[in-house]
Amino acid sequence: MSAHVLPAALRLVLAHKQRTSARLRFLRLPHGISAFEPLPHAAAFDDDAGPGKVVLHPQCGLQAAERHLRLIPGTLKPESEFAATLRSPAGAITVRLALIDTVDPPFAAAAAVGGRFVTITEARDVHPLELELLRRAYTALMG
Repeated sequence: MSAHVLPAALRLVLAHKQRTSARLRFLRLPHGISAFEPLPHAAAFDDDAGPGKVVLHPQCGLQAAERHLRLIPGTLKPESEFAATLRSPAGAITVRLALIDTVDPPFAAAAAVGGRFVTITEARDVHPLELELLRRAYTALMG
């Protein structure tokens, strides 16, 4: 259903931060938190990527994600404080964070793709790599 929504070298972590309470939730899909395809099993953080490393800009991915989720254009906003590079047998994967800019999480849009919004504590059972991505995303958003 979701094959090739984004370029193969790009994944998104989608988050919603409640404006009034600062409650932070992440979109969890049936396979995990990487939108919209699972991360390769052999993927690992490439912390040696360093500041000079070229990473994919998320804008084309945000537009594709908005279309896939049937969100109004401009609903997804890139979070510039977060970027992760993963290495995998298929090559480098850039993971970017996007905030869903709505009053409430788009629960119906999430359900339409088999997903739901969860807090970081509700995601403790995801793959350790994804849990670390969530931890880093949480730190970028909450400080």
